[in-house]
Order: sequence, then structure tokens, then C-alpha cells
Amino acid sequence: MRTSRRVRLLYLGPAVLVMAAACLYPVVSAFHLGLYDWSLGTPWENARFVGWDNFVSAFSSPRLWSSLATTLLFVAVCVVAEMLLGIALALALERPVRGMAAFRMIFILPMMIAPIAVGLAWRFIFDAQFGLVNALLVKLGLPALTWLADPQLAFVAIVIADVWQWTPFVFIMMIAALAGLDASVLEAARIDGARWWQQTLRVKLPMILNVIAITLMMRLIDAFRVLEVIYVLTFGGPGDSTEILALHIYKTAFVGQQLGVAAAMSVLLLLVVAALSWAALMLSNPMKDDA
Repeated sequence: MRTSRRVRLLYLGPAVLVMAAACLYPVVSAFHLGLYDWSLGTPWENARFVGWDNFVSAFSSPRLWSSLATTLLFVAVCVVAEMLLGIALALALERPVRGMAAFRMIFILPMMIAPIAVGLAWRFIFDAQFGLVNALLVKLGLPALTWLADPQLAFVAIVIADVWQWTPFVFIMMIAALAGLDASVLEAARIDGARWWQQTLRVKLPMILNVIAITLMMRLIDAFRVLEVIYVLTFGGPGDSTEILALHIYKTAFVGQQLGVAAAMSVLLLLVVAALSWAALMLSNPMKDDA
């Protein structure tokens, strides 16, 4: 027997209202701040109303669009790599193998480390003089590289750090989805003579497509908000080659003391993340058939 819409609203309404208020207040505050010229350390009474000037200044800045382009490239490369590696690892480790619990724990460890610690660790690893990566390159007879001083190599470095930290999240989601597959369907595929790759491409992956879509969207949304690792690893440099939008907003607010302009930029980031969230709900809402 299906619960009536009125009963569902009665039980869920208060929680939804509280969550909506908690989520909308920062959004409204950011938009309100974007209409004023104000700096930290000065009373709010001294804030000067400038209307849409902050939004015009923010959206006409070439550096804003440059950081957005860097963000889009960073998100695309990282998320594709994480999805491919996470799915591949889950497929390789879905069968019970001796020591599997230890393997899974090792794969999950990077995700448990604080982003600041991840940034510091990779900064030492990519150090030009004492870093582990250059030490390995020299051992192999290759020249040492200035990873964090070269724009292209610095971008590769932040991608490697992000992929290392968040591939375990994709792995966890995929291994859980694979564990919940209907064994009878897989057995029927084996009886019909399907090989491993046929079972994977035509049976397993289509059956967990909804989970893949949800995981993809979650990683897309989260990748747009990456800040701490890049802040510690490169601080957006050299130049602005690794300056993603979130870091550019941080610099504008707390280095340039232009909080109104930074708030206007954050509205753009909010719109991008909201669009991805909407896409996630439309493409992979498990309750859409019950509405």
C-alpha cells in the first residue's frame, strides 16, 4: 500500500524546510554580499552599496574565465581517470581473493587523509631536489624535472594528487554495486557461454549503470570545489596555470580583499554546481518512479 502524498509531506516537510533554510541562507548571503563593496576588518556599516558593479567586474575579468577553463579541464581529466580506474579496480577485486580485505583497506586509505595533508605529501613527493618522483627518474637514467615550476607539469601534478585521493571513492561505490548484482542473471550469462568481457560489458555494467551515473555526477560536483590540495601544492602557480575557480575566488576574497567581487564569482560557481546537481537528479534519481 502506497503512502499518500499528504502523509509524506507531513513527515518530511519539517526536515525539508530546515534543510532548505540552512542551504538557502548562505546562497542569499553570498548574493547580498555581491551587491556591496566591503573588506574584512571593517564594520559592515561602512560597506558601500554598488549594485551590479561587482558582478560586471567579476564576469568581465579574463582571469575568471581562464580559471573556469582550467577548472573544466581539471574536472574532465580527473573524473574520467578516476571513473576508469575505480571501475577497473572494482572489477578486478570483486571476486574473493586471499588478502582481499587488506587490499581494499589500502585502496580506501587515500580518501581518509585530510586534503591539507595530501597536498603537503605530494608537494614533498614532487620536490625538484629531494622529491621521490625525481629520485626514481634519476634511478632510471632520466633527467629530474621541475614539477611544480613548469605550468604543464604542475597541472599534471595536481591531477595525479586528485586521482590518487578520490579513485578509492569510485572503487567503493562500484564494488558495492557489483556485490548487489543478481547472481542468477550472471549465472544465466555464464551458462549461455558469455565470456568475462561479454559479462562485464553487456551484463554487469548495464546493471549498475544507475550507480555509475550517480558516482560520476558526485565526482563532477565535488571536483569543482577542490581547493585545499591545490592551495598547498601549487597555490595556483606557476603563474595561473593551476588556478581553478575555487582558488581564484579565495585569492580574490582573502588576498585581494575584494569580498563583493569574490561573492559574485561564487554565484557563478554555485550555478555550475547547481546545474550538475540538477543533472544528477534528472539522470539518476532512484525515486523518480515512485513520485
